[in-house]
Amino acid sequence: MEVVRWGMIGCGSVAERKSGPAFYKAPGSALVAVMGRRLEAVSDYAARHGIARVYTDVDALINDPQVDAVYIATPPDSHHAYALKVAAAGKHCCVEKPMSLNVGQSREMHDAFADAGLHLFVSY
Repeated sequence: MEVVRWGMIGCGSVAERKSGPAFYKAPGSALVAVMGRRLEAVSDYAARHGIARVYTDVDALINDPQVDAVYIATPPDSHHAYALKVAAAGKHCCVEKPMSLNVGQSREMHDAFADAGLHLFVSY
């Protein structure tokens, strides 16, 4: 079975209780990198969940060649910008709900992934 190597942007409560563990416990899935704004917090999260790669720069995580797909677990006002960066990097993406702040942003996100032949889906 092929393993999808996930990078996760954000390490707050949603990533702590729900999604983070799912990405490393599901068959065929590995959570290999995590990004947070504060080094101390993201390092603590990574240590508790056995994640080797830690970032405080979103572009570094997105462009990490060891990351196949990106999960966006941040506040909704950042989903649009981060997702467009993920699409531009040629990677699949799961974004936490809500997808974006409005239908225009959601359409732009959808189109960016569709045009690139990539998958974009919403975690809910």
